[in-house]
Amino acid sequence: MTNASIWQIMAQKGYSRRDFLQFCTYAAALSGLDYAAYGQVVESMEKKPRPPVVWLHFQECTCCSESFLRASHPIVADVVLDTLSLDYSQTLQAASGFQAEACLHETIRDFPGEYVLLVEGSVPMKDGGIYCTVAGQSAEDILKESAKHAAAVVAWGSCASNGCIQAARPNPTNATPIHKILHGPVINVPGCPPIADVMTSVVTHLLVFGRVPDLDRKGRPREFYSRRVHDTCYRRPYFDAGLFVENWDDENARKGYCLYKMGCRGPVTYNACGVTKWNEGTSFPIQSGHGCIGCSEDGFWDNGPFYQHLANFPGFGIEATADKVGLIAGSATVAGVAAHAVLTNIRKRRVIDETQHESADMPREV
Repeated sequence: MTNASIWQIMAQKGYSRRDFLQFCTYAAALSGLDYAAYGQVVESMEKKPRPPVVWLHFQECTCCSESFLRASHPIVADVVLDTLSLDYSQTLQAASGFQAEACLHETIRDFPGEYVLLVEGSVPMKDGGIYCTVAGQSAEDILKESAKHAAAVVAWGSCASNGCIQAARPNPTNATPIHKILHGPVINVPGCPPIADVMTSVVTHLLVFGRVPDLDRKGRPREFYSRRVHDTCYRRPYFDAGLFVENWDDENARKGYCLYKMGCRGPVTYNACGVTKWNEGTSFPIQSGHGCIGCSEDGFWDNGPFYQHLANFPGFGIEATADKVGLIAGSATVAGVAAHAVLTNIRKRRVIDETQHESADMPREV
């Protein structure tokens, strides 16, 4: 039932009209759309046929698929694969062998300019691509053939967006991200893995508007990659006050102080972790007591030990975006974070320490 709309698929699965409208509300909010666009979302999901989808897997661990299947809204987890008309997926499809490959070639042939191509994993370019082959074809050949007539190409995760661990030094297979192989635009959704609801939002935008979302200079959706994790972190006030965790499980760690000195890459990482969060909006790594490792940034595996803090570099305000920061953010991966607080934070910390000392000396009422 390839030509069925999302509403028709949901009705088939026993969902009520109320459930459908709630799903549309969720999808609109997740995509950052205002109330005025709600009617457009409903109309699109009610009438537009679901687009065919080809989901390729190359050099990766499948964590992006695992993340996508765990989007926070229960209807997404139940409906999304049917919603997308997943015609070909090397991991999830029931067919195998010649039948599976027939699904791929039929989708490319029958729906030119209509199907969405989702790519998970980097592509090995060394030695003719022998390090990743499917049905006798190299990953490079499969990618180029599948992307030629795709309506949109989405690179899921850091492997597809920037090479991730496969591209880390010495990169023995010459693992290459998707956007460096294809000539057309690629939507990069980095992260190891990306946040499930961010992935769902990108797909929702393609379904509703039939075009790619607004992207930054690295091809990432601005809605989710325009601010640093540092700027939306609830521990940011402790950073500004110069209050840091010095050792794992010390008193400062129990107080929830800033994890920068423990290697947190939040100040140089652009992602929505602190806002959208993980596991149905429950938490994210920093909230669980572990610093950000910068998994959505290029070359994060080669950016030094995860538990060694970065060198100092001039900070920039919460209003900064990836485009505005430009080369500063690129060098910040090596440069680090605390210089902008050196003078003012000494004074702030002294005031805080004095206040805590005075509070400890005050007589307590019985």
